[in-house]
Amino acid sequence: MPKLTCEVSASLLDALARAAAGTGESIDHIVSRALADALQVEHGTLFQVSTSGAIVEGLFGGVVSVGTLREHGDFGLGTFAGLDGEMIALDGAFFQMRSDGTIHRAEDGMQVPFALVTHFTPQGEDTLAPFASMAELLARLDARRDSDNIFYAVRLSGRFATVHDRVACKAGAHETLVEATSHQAEFRHQDVPGTMVGFYTPAYARGIGIPGWHLHFISADLSRGGHVLGCAGAGIRLEMERLDDFRSPCRRPPPS
Repeated sequence: MPKLTCEVSASLLDALARAAAGTGESIDHIVSRALADALQVEHGTLFQVSTSGAIVEGLFGGVVSVGTLREHGDFGLGTFAGLDGEMIALDGAFFQMRSDGTIHRAEDGMQVPFALVTHFTPQGEDTLAPFASMAELLARLDARRDSDNIFYAVRLSGRFATVHDRVACKAGAHETLVEATSHQAEFRHQDVPGTMVGFYTPAYARGIGIPGWHLHFISADLSRGGHVLGCAGAGIRLEMERLDDFRSPCRRPPPS
C-alpha cells in the first residue's frame, strides 16, 4: 500500500500510541480510519453487534432488530435471540437457519444478540485453487490477506463437493455457549451449489470478535445451511473486501 509521511505534534503522537496500546489496533489502521472519516471518503466498514465475549458467557438476549441491522449492511452473519439458529445475510436478504434444518427469511422485528454486517463491495474476484479440507480453504484465504491487523469480508460461491455445517439449538435457561452448542445440530451435504459468507477478525480483537475466519453457508435453493465446520471444493469463486473501519457499540445483551 502507499505510504504517507507527515509531521504531527508530540501530544498527538502520544495519543495515537495510547489508542493503539489500548485497543491493539495498529497506528496505521487508526490513522487511515480517521482520515477517511475526516475527508468523507467511502471505506469498508464492518458493524458488529455486541461481543463474542458476551456470547461465550451465555448472554443471548436480543440487542438490536434485524431491521436495524439492515441499516448497517446487506451482507453478514450472526445468530438470533436465545441462540435460536444461525443468521446469514446475502444481497440484502436475511435468513434464519434453524436446528430442525429449515430456513426462513428473517423478519425485521426479530431480535439479534450478535452479528457482523457490512455493505459488501468486493475489491476483485478470482477462482480458488481446489481445496480438500477446511484447513486448506483457510490457508487459501489467508494467502489473499495483506495484513494480520485488518478485518476482511469474503464471499465464496460455486458448487461445493462437501459442506459440513452446524446450527445452534435454542439455548436453555442459564446455558453458556459451550453448553448450548454441545447439543447443536450438524449436517453434511455433498455436491451442493451455494454461497459462503464470512469475515476475518484480527487476533487483537479477541473478546470483542472471534479471531480468525468465521463462515456461514447457504445453498443456492435456500434449503440448507449453517455455520461451516468443514468443506471441500473446486472452481469456487472468491470475492474479498478489505474492511478499513470497524464499529461496535459493544453493548452487552441482558441475560436471556
